Amino acid sequence: MVKIVGISGSLREGSYSFQSLNLVMQRLAALGAEVEIVDLRSLNLPFCDGGKEYADYPDVAKFKQIVKAADGLVLATPEYHGSLSGVMKNALDLLTFEELSGKVTGLMSVLGGQSNSNALNDLRVIMRWVHAWVIPSQIAIGQAWQVFDKEGNLLDEKLGERFDQFAQSLLDTTIKLKQS
Repeated sequence: MVKIVGISGSLREGSYSFQSLNLVMQRLAALGAEVEIVDLRSLNLPFCDGGKEYADYPDVAKFKQIVKAADGLVLATPEYHGSLSGVMKNALDLLTFEELSGKVTGLMSVLGGQSNSNALNDLRVIMRWVHAWVIPSQIAIGQAWQVFDKEGNLLDEKLGERFDQFAQSLLDTTIKLKQS
């Protein structure tokens, strides 16, 4: 069995990024993956200062341990000012090659305006830099306020199919790389 860890780069309660992540993680669980979502709102993480140890912040070690134990990752970020959220960037900056290198990673972005790939491209560069394996399939959700119902379900069947394909691609790639 593979373990996939999901991280949302939004701190807003009821965020569309978190809803999107939750839906993908449900699909991964249905496919047989062990899943865990790291809710950054529940962790006391400092701003990254470039150091390797954060003794005054035990949640940093906890976060690193969770990510290191994962076979794959799903990163879901809102797009703010044409890029990933500062919360997501800071969380990734607190991690090192030790936790991220070799991780199969799926990327998702959510924004209120028209869909684009800016945040996804930036995440792809970051993850490539730390030697992670980013799957080609990605999800960019524009005008997110029109995509979900009040219970957090997707309203667009085609987008639901993309979520299914994304989850399957992430799982298949993770299994292949784990076996090699």
